[in-house]
Amino acid sequence: MKKTIEERIDKTKTILKENLNTVRAGRANPALLDKVMVNYYGSPTPLKALSNISVPDPRQLMITPFDPKSIKDIEKAINIADLGISPSNDGKVIRLIIPQLTEERRKDLTKTVKKMGEEAKVAVRNIRREANDDLKKQEKDGEISEDDLKKDLDKIQKAIDKAIKDIDEIIAAKDKEIMEV
Repeated sequence: MKKTIEERIDKTKTILKENLNTVRAGRANPALLDKVMVNYYGSPTPLKALSNISVPDPRQLMITPFDPKSIKDIEKAINIADLGISPSNDGKVIRLIIPQLTEERRKDLTKTVKKMGEEAKVAVRNIRREANDDLKKQEKDGEISEDDLKKDLDKIQKAIDKAIKDIDEIIAAKDKEIMEV
């Protein structure tokens, strides 16, 4: 049981990190394009499956399609994804110039990051609630003693406390990255 709780907590933290990677922090990061889906021959395909994404300098992403004919579809998908960045296409590659973030935009992004952190904390608390309910049911059914119930509830609480502390650290690091000029 403890193993499944830890696995679920780790999965929650992994999802949080993946979501935070899509938040633009003023620096070029290929993860910014992870959620971009291109309509390629009628089926939605992840951008990274259709092209090579490189970072030639800190403020630029360069997308080199494997199939040069797909460049218009890729450009369209980037515009639809509403990243706040306009693609420039030279016929062979697409360049995304990451603009400098304004102070106001940085503050908006930190609010978004904090909201993602709160969602992760809620998910972790839901894991705790479900685990506690399972344990109480087991104790009621006579499968575990009251002492074991108290011990296990304490272990779960410690795991949740550690997870929330980890989430706070992840959020603090992303905030610092966003506020860095």
